[in-house]
Amino acid sequence: MNYKKFCGGIFETNCYLLEAPQGWILFDAPQGACEWVKSLGINPKLLLLTHGHIDHVQDVARIKRQFGCQITCHPLTAPMISDRDFFRNFGFELEIEPAKPDLLVEETPSRDFLGAQFQVLEVPGHCPGSLCFFLPNDRLLVGGDVLFAGSIGRGDLPGGDIDLLMREIRKKLFPLGDEVTVLPGHGPPTLIGTERRTNPFVGLS
Repeated sequence: MNYKKFCGGIFETNCYLLEAPQGWILFDAPQGACEWVKSLGINPKLLLLTHGHIDHVQDVARIKRQFGCQITCHPLTAPMISDRDFFRNFGFELEIEPAKPDLLVEETPSRDFLGAQFQVLEVPGHCPGSLCFFLPNDRLLVGGDVLFAGSIGRGDLPGGDIDLLMREIRKKLFPLGDEVTVLPGHGPPTLIGTERRTNPFVGLS
């Protein structure tokens, strides 16, 4: 599947545009994502959120206003994007422009998004409600902040559990196959096989 990548905000957060049969899907919305999509002349029909950490959702409301696309997320992500003070309640001096999700999604073996069949995997440990979106036919995983090239997501933020994250990566992501490409929330793409063999947190070495 054809995809485009943008890295935005002070945390250098990745988002991705994937061209599905019935239109473009945007995965995550870091700062600057709305202007990037506009510059491409693309009108996404759907915004899928991997999780609700602020660096992945800062442009959600702008994107909704600009493109009118549906916002889809896990139920546990909904308050993170709809409550302006959600992050302040945990002691962070951060706030977002609130936005209300249009659709809620949880783990499921098959879900049609704009004509593309995804497997939706819930992989907790980094953030409550963290989702990975897998395209079996393309051997492509949009992974959020779960598995990185040579690393994994942090587990010390509210709701995090690093031991759970490591278990869930081994249980749910590694069985997808060594040849699967992971599009992570930070850093370059990687292969599940590479991480299974060499990742210092969850690999064999």
